[in-house]
Amino acid sequence: MTDRRAIVTGTASGIGRAIARRLLADGWEVVGLDREPQGESAGFTPITIDLLDRDRLGEIAEKLAAGRPTALVHSAGIMRADDDPETRDTGGETLWHLHVAAAELLISTLTPAMPDRDGRVVVMSSRAAQGRPGRMFYAASKGGVEAMVRCAAGALVARGITVNAVAPGATDTPQLVDPARAGAPIRLPPIGRLIAPDEVAALIAFLVGPYGGAITGQTLTMCGGASLTLA
Repeated sequence: MTDRRAIVTGTASGIGRAIARRLLADGWEVVGLDREPQGESAGFTPITIDLLDRDRLGEIAEKLAAGRPTALVHSAGIMRADDDPETRDTGGETLWHLHVAAAELLISTLTPAMPDRDGRVVVMSSRAAQGRPGRMFYAASKGGVEAMVRCAAGALVARGITVNAVAPGATDTPQLVDPARAGAPIRLPPIGRLIAPDEVAALIAFLVGPYGGAITGQTLTMCGGASLTLA
């Protein structure tokens, strides 16, 4: 794989930032999309954008497609419990638009410009997609991500472009202390600690790298044992 250029969303903090740093260390050029301003550095180009602004996102995506990216990683996301007033009143619109609709727009715009055999797409899901009381809207949006990934993978498999989802459990990011998620208490995974953002980034670096080409249409769950049924 040469001229490796990745578009990564949510790079201002948390998992997205860890992904950008890992890819930069691996020799990628990275364009980072986030609603928070970010500093430019060697190999890293920041773009300040609210991913819920669909018109502007479409314009930016068209410009990024002209640069023939190799990979897309949609990491931007928020967690909201069902008792969050805005989420309840709108039926989870923000969750759906950010996790599913924004990802679909980026996939449909960027993948036509990706190189056959080397193109890679990863979309962030969540362990919560398997079901968690009090998180119906959030889980539904992440379940939508996983269904979308399988559909996109099927559409692109003949070109050798892979599309996968990564579903972490409780990860040590600033999102865990976001006051807006106060109604969703954190459960420590059975391994006895939170997942590190760098661990998620390492998995994604593998999926978008040269040895990830045979994995597509899958959801890889990294949950520290939370999905196990223990006797």
